[in-house]
Amino acid sequence: MTLIAKILVLIIAFLAGMDGILDQFEFYQPIVVCTLIGLVTGNLTAGLVLGGTLQMMVLGWANIGAAVAPDIALASVASTIILVQGGQGIHGVGTAVAIAVPLAVAGLFLNMIVRTICVAISHLMDAAANAGNFRMIGFWQWVATCLQGIRILVPAALLLVIPVSGVRAALHLIPGWLSAGMTIGGGMVVAVGYAMVINMMANKEVWPFFILGFVIAVFSKLTLLAIGLIGLALTLIYLNLANNGSGNGNNGGSGNTGDPLGDILDDY
Repeated sequence: MTLIAKILVLIIAFLAGMDGILDQFEFYQPIVVCTLIGLVTGNLTAGLVLGGTLQMMVLGWANIGAAVAPDIALASVASTIILVQGGQGIHGVGTAVAIAVPLAVAGLFLNMIVRTICVAISHLMDAAANAGNFRMIGFWQWVATCLQGIRILVPAALLLVIPVSGVRAALHLIPGWLSAGMTIGGGMVVAVGYAMVINMMANKEVWPFFILGFVIAVFSKLTLLAIGLIGLALTLIYLNLANNGSGNGNNGGSGNTGDPLGDILDDY
């Protein structure tokens, strides 16, 4: 990896860490971070595949109350660097996904340290507010935000310092059975993440679309773009039927039962 590529990777890591706490531009999402790191290091395909795989895994991750989700930014940055340094390309995605899970959990510890420091910074901001010093309030706000970037920047820099030969030697030491198991485990984690999302979204009206989508994906050779367009078409058809169902209910149809498609079918 060239020096310019390493600098660009560190910039991406820093911005991902900042946006991971701002949660404004979604820059820290795996599909963005992994793809960009793959692009600047000349491993675009592997980075895109890893990003898409991790994105499916983190779909069900969310901060709920005091429960903080694992660190998506650190998992994305660190696993992509390991994938690139390992030189295995797409074949190393399964191992990288399996490594990303403990890295995401470890990121919680770093996040706790930074948030503890930010508690002290908030008191400094309170003092600046009492003094009417708005400039210092903004300064400490930037310091606290940059600390979140440094939280990802430092581990990324440490991984980049490790020689490529060392990373590849460590990966080659992994037995074949363990590597295969990590790949399977990484795939299961992705499936669990997607299942969590389905569990939140699914109801009696949505399940038929899920079933139809999986059947089309398994028994056809259509691309994801084609399947997505089919899903969009079905959505538009359903919304059109729903609007017509609401109109029929208001015009003396069989009644609004809460299932517009069912009302239309009952009218026929």
